Amino acid sequence: MKEFQFKVEDKEGLNTLETISKADKFNRWMFDTIYPHCRGKILEIGSGIGNISQFFIEANASISLSDIRENYCTQLKERFSDSPTLDEVLLIDLTNPDFEIRYHEYKKTFDTVFALNVVEHIEDDALALKNCHFLLKDGGTLLVLVPAYQNLYCSFDRELGHFRRYTKKTLGKVFKLNNFHIKHSRYFNLMGILGWIFSGKILRKKTIPEGQMGLYNKLVPVFKIIDKIFLQAFGLSVIIVGNK
Repeated sequence: MKEFQFKVEDKEGLNTLETISKADKFNRWMFDTIYPHCRGKILEIGSGIGNISQFFIEANASISLSDIRENYCTQLKERFSDSPTLDEVLLIDLTNPDFEIRYHEYKKTFDTVFALNVVEHIEDDALALKNCHFLLKDGGTLLVLVPAYQNLYCSFDRELGHFRRYTKKTLGKVFKLNNFHIKHSRYFNLMGILGWIFSGKILRKKTIPEGQMGLYNKLVPVFKIIDKIFLQAFGLSVIIVGNK
């Protein structure tokens, strides 16, 4: 299986991150959803420009940030340089063939590792979770959020370099393959499916329209209630939490 190929200058990805950065209610919703599963010394894989990282910093969590791109790491260092609970910013490539040698000093370092919208970018997703397992202490927690449902795959996915979308079952298989005990799984953001279909499948947009994201952000309080009504049984994303 070929190694993950990424663009050094990821214009589409940066545009998407910047659009989502303005969606404060949506980002807070995602943080509030994952934070209860995070404890101790935390590592975020694929921090990007810090859209979710900022909430961990504000919560005074002991956290290390990371990304595969040097320009994002530089931005993270500049943005959070005065944050007392930021441990460090790391350049991490989960597909590095010599991962255990390259990152040997971080073996069994973290109580929690989480990756939001990262694993779908990696062709060998089993390798990615294997390397997360290496970074976790015994009994540590891995949390992964990825896009849901392969039949929703569209122009957005192609432009962002997604290899696939998942269900709880398909992502769960990757967790179990790497000896994680699944303790929680759910779908997230049901109403996001409609916007994804409209802009990605019907209009065939290459990036998320800023106006659409802004409107969605305003309606997040309503969409949170809808997720609860449907018991997180469906959603644009799937979340799985597992223990090492």
